[in-house]
Amino acid sequence: MTELSPVTQTQAQKAPKAPTLPDAQTVTSVKHYTDRLFAFRVTRPASLRFRSGEFVMLGLMQTDEKTGKEKPLLRAYSIASPSWDEELEFYSIKVQDGPLTSRLQHIEPGDQIILRPKPVGTLVHDALLPGKRLWFFATGTGIAPFASLLRDPQTYEDYEEIILTHTCREVGELDYGRELIENIRSDEMLAELIGEGFHEKLKYYPTTTREESAKMGRITDLLRAGDVYGDLGIEPIRPETDRAMICGNLAFNLELKAMLEEMGLEEGANSDPKQYVVEKAFLD
Repeated sequence: MTELSPVTQTQAQKAPKAPTLPDAQTVTSVKHYTDRLFAFRVTRPASLRFRSGEFVMLGLMQTDEKTGKEKPLLRAYSIASPSWDEELEFYSIKVQDGPLTSRLQHIEPGDQIILRPKPVGTLVHDALLPGKRLWFFATGTGIAPFASLLRDPQTYEDYEEIILTHTCREVGELDYGRELIENIRSDEMLAELIGEGFHEKLKYYPTTTREESAKMGRITDLLRAGDVYGDLGIEPIRPETDRAMICGNLAFNLELKAMLEEMGLEEGANSDPKQYVVEKAFLD
């Protein structure tokens, strides 16, 4: 199980409380990456089964201004931990005036959150036809479902090559992805399960759009210019060999969808697997 850094994460100092909220789970650790981003882990319901890449509804109770009654305030959150993990990990933005994240960013170990145990989503292996190379295209917190899939042995069993692209505005916003890749590459269990060539299979391509970094630019522009292929030493995307998953802000999703369609890839779904899929349930 991949843990958040023990040096900087907040550790639980007290025994978990008995659940009092509907569908309550207990926060086990919290880590703040920037003033806009944080990750947290919670207990996993014993009956929860999910496919890596799916999302659930998370939230807190709020008081209805009209009735004065307490009711759940829920939002869709991709599960960032793989399907085999004993806990559930999530990666979130902080919106200071957001109805949920303005409060959620203050959770601490031992606190409770609401977790509706009904996972769904399109960023799953079942929604794609078999292929040789799998692309994960993410902006911001859109990396969360790919954090799950990248820690799932099936991803490496099904594909010869996996490429994660992660585009953020500032360098600090790439830290979650950088730590994720470092942990995966040092994970002895994954290395043993996947076997020879494990490290060569996974390629990581982080970029920034505002702050100076090793690679700057929007991933769509870098694909059009051919930088991505040249930097990674790979062939361009083709529908015969490549499969893709997209998760990011609306403009990014639409632009990348159009690009993949121009390349000959078709959008798939759980009921109709094709060459690429997009998560439409929530936007970064």
